[in-house]
Amino acid sequence: MDIQGKHIIGEATSSLGDTTFFAYDPRAERALKPAFFEATPEEVDRALDLAEVAAQRLGGLRADRLQEFLTVVRKEISAVGDELIERAAQETGLDAERLKSERERTLNQIGLFAEIVKEGSWVDARIDTAQPERKPLPKPDVRRMLQPVGPVVVFGASNFPLAFSVAGGDTISAFAARNPVVVKAHPAHPGTSELVGNAIARAVKAASMPEGTFSMLQSTKPDISLALVRHSKTKAVGFTGSLRAGRALFDAAAQRPDPVPVYAEMGSVNPVFVLPGALESNARGIAEGLSRSVLLGVGQFCTSPGLVFGVNNQALEAFSDRLTEVFHQAAPGTMLNPNISKSYAADLKRFEAIHGVRACPSSRASDPQRTEAQPALLTTDAGTWIKNGELHKEIFGPATVLITCARREELIAAAEALEGSLTATIHGTPEELAQNADLIAILTRKAGRLIFNGFPTGVEVGYAMHHGGPYPATTDEKFTSVGATAIYRFARPICYQNFPEHLLPPELQDANPRKIWRFLNGQLTRDPV
Repeated sequence: MDIQGKHIIGEATSSLGDTTFFAYDPRAERALKPAFFEATPEEVDRALDLAEVAAQRLGGLRADRLQEFLTVVRKEISAVGDELIERAAQETGLDAERLKSERERTLNQIGLFAEIVKEGSWVDARIDTAQPERKPLPKPDVRRMLQPVGPVVVFGASNFPLAFSVAGGDTISAFAARNPVVVKAHPAHPGTSELVGNAIARAVKAASMPEGTFSMLQSTKPDISLALVRHSKTKAVGFTGSLRAGRALFDAAAQRPDPVPVYAEMGSVNPVFVLPGALESNARGIAEGLSRSVLLGVGQFCTSPGLVFGVNNQALEAFSDRLTEVFHQAAPGTMLNPNISKSYAADLKRFEAIHGVRACPSSRASDPQRTEAQPALLTTDAGTWIKNGELHKEIFGPATVLITCARREELIAAAEALEGSLTATIHGTPEELAQNADLIAILTRKAGRLIFNGFPTGVEVGYAMHHGGPYPATTDEKFTSVGATAIYRFARPICYQNFPEHLLPPELQDANPRKIWRFLNGQLTRDPV
């Protein structure tokens, strides 16, 4: 399957631009062919014009046809085979086994949404039947369900070239809600994106979906990203990436004449609290588990634990000693691209320069020319951390900050000083967890997922997962970018009052032909009206 370096716009490819860019192999330190064309404003217009037309047809698409489409998408991506893994490994520096696992996760989440579409109850159908005899005013027949928002723009993420990219959770959940999608591929892995994009385009054709159901544009230019968000036909945006880029997209959407939602996941510090009892019984094991979580994937996970808090005692000292030892022995790793590697080195240098912070880097120096990152443990005290806002920020890479609290009250003060995060973790004995209800209550306000005696890396794709959190972790903490409920970002409620039954969607008809769960006069049931 040749990579052409062109955009996918509906059923056609396009290359109107007069400038190009190349992918980069961070391990081999070389550009990768072919050249990729930069998208133009005309191509943005064309993609979204087609998407708007497709949206009108997708809105009434039968569930079985939508399920079939998702199933074909899954099949077509799987059929790309090892070529996809090989290209992704070249463009990201990630190893083949990690990428195979990520591909499996991507295929599984497509399967999950196919099942959600088949079952159908996600539309949250609600029916209040009429009471024409009610006094003093008759009660109308009112029926409500979720329906698609319209064209969705999705931005691929750098650190997950498959699971959070062209066919990632944003795209598939938007499809599942019957929306067309225009993807802005990440310039760090454009060849990988094209291979997946072509697979989706083949699925669109094979499943007889309307042209414009899917388009994909390539660009390194912020102006194109902003144009996609500002376009009058864009109705929602999904993004995973940095706070700076996510906030720029969010602000652009908010300043439109008709603001639209931007569901941006923008990284996180993912604090870990290690309580004395847990450390007394297992300081070494927690240190080793924590270091594995920090170093996993060269620290390039949005759930990597970036802050660790503990109360000063002998157990914390033993924990710190073991953590220092592990980081001292850790090997440098290749990061996703040179920009991320440079940002990590700059962040580390800035943190190290702060008075009261001590750096314990790996004894094995990294080679910046090879896009490598040197693991590092940073240590400081709670007073320094609380008063210095710079230390509250994420370092995207294989580093974490250990903060020593003089007493429990300082631990609680540090928890209160945290900004919003995707996750928060507590290590403690069952008794300690019961005794720290105040800490748990604080972290419930600060994070979207709480982990007990575990580590935050690894986000299960399922019905109960919530991958979100208060700002600055995301722009809307009520929603998740992982799991079944990701679909709710791309749907809006429509209410029908006193409509003839034959003009209602099947989900709201008296007979309940789809046999979904509905609220009928306040009672959850699959029964007909």
